Amino acid sequence: MPQDQIFRDTGRRVVMAEAEALRTLSDTLGVSFAAAVQVLLDAKGRVIVSGMGKSGHIARKIAATFASTGTPAHFVHPAEASHGDLGMLAKGDAVIVLSNSGETPELADLVAYTRRFGIPLIGVASRAESTLLTQSDVALVLPQLGEACGTGVVPTISTTMTLALGDALAIALMEHRKFTPENFRDVHPGGKLGARLSKVADLMHRGNELPLVAADTPMGEVLLTISQKGFGVAGILSDEGALAGVITDGDLRRHMQGLLDHTAEEVMTRNPTVVQTGALAEKAVAIMNDRKITCLFAVDDTGQVAGILHIHDCLRAGVV
Repeated sequence: MPQDQIFRDTGRRVVMAEAEALRTLSDTLGVSFAAAVQVLLDAKGRVIVSGMGKSGHIARKIAATFASTGTPAHFVHPAEASHGDLGMLAKGDAVIVLSNSGETPELADLVAYTRRFGIPLIGVASRAESTLLTQSDVALVLPQLGEACGTGVVPTISTTMTLALGDALAIALMEHRKFTPENFRDVHPGGKLGARLSKVADLMHRGNELPLVAADTPMGEVLLTISQKGFGVAGILSDEGALAGVITDGDLRRHMQGLLDHTAEEVMTRNPTVVQTGALAEKAVAIMNDRKITCLFAVDDTGQVAGILHIHDCLRAGVV
C-alpha cells in the first residue's frame, strides 16, 4: 500500500475513533451534568479550572472559553497551587479539576483545599471510584474508551472528550445567561471576530462630519455640502430633525436640467434606507450590498440621525 494512503487511513481512523467517543459521551450526559451547570451558575465568584499535563492544556482552553462567554474563569496550575496559588481560590468560587485517571498526585493539595474551605468541586475523570471523583461534589465520569493510538498511552480520545465536555458546560451557561453576540464582542474587541461583531456606532462618523442640510436648502448649498463632507451624499432633515430624505449622485443626474433652481426637498429621495446605531456593522454592509449603495445614515432609538457609515469604514475595520 502506498505510504500516503497509509497516512490517510491512520488519520481517518483517529478522527473516526474520536467522533465515536464524542457520540458515546453525549449519550452519558445526565443529571450530573445538569448538577455541574447549576454549581457553576450558583458560583458568586470565579470558576477555577485545573489539571496536570495534557489535562492542564485542556483546562486552560476551558477556562478561556468560560471567560469569553460570560463566565469569569481562570486556570490555576496544580503544582503552583501548592506553592502559593491556592490563594487565588476564595469563598464563592467553584472549581473544576480534570484528570483522566483521577489519581494525579499533584492535584491533592488543590482538592484538599476545596474540601477544607467548602469550595464546590466538580471532578472530571474516567474512573468513578477514583480519589478525585469520590471527593468531588459533582462527579463527571468520562467513558473509558481507550486512546486513538491503540496503546492507551497517548492522551487523544480522553482529551477530546474532556474538551467537548468543557465546551458543553460553557455553552449551557452561556445560553442560560442569554449571552448575545453583542456581549461576545465586548470581550473580543480585536481580530477578525471583533471586526465581525463591531456595531454601527463603533464605526460611524458623527457631529460636524455629517452631510446634513435642511429641506429648504438651495441645491447650490447642497452641492457644496456634498463636496465638503466627502461622502457623495447629503441627508435632508425635516423640521422635526428627522431624516426626511437623501440626495445621491442618481438624484443629481435625474434633476440635472435646472438643478440649481431647486431646493433639497424637491430633489431628494424620500424615505431613505437607514440603519440603527446599535446594529452590527455586518448588517449595515449587507444592506449596502443589497441596495447597491455606499453610505447609510444611522439613526438612534428616537429616529434622529446620529451618524453616517461608509462602506470603506467597514472595509478598513475588517467587516466584509
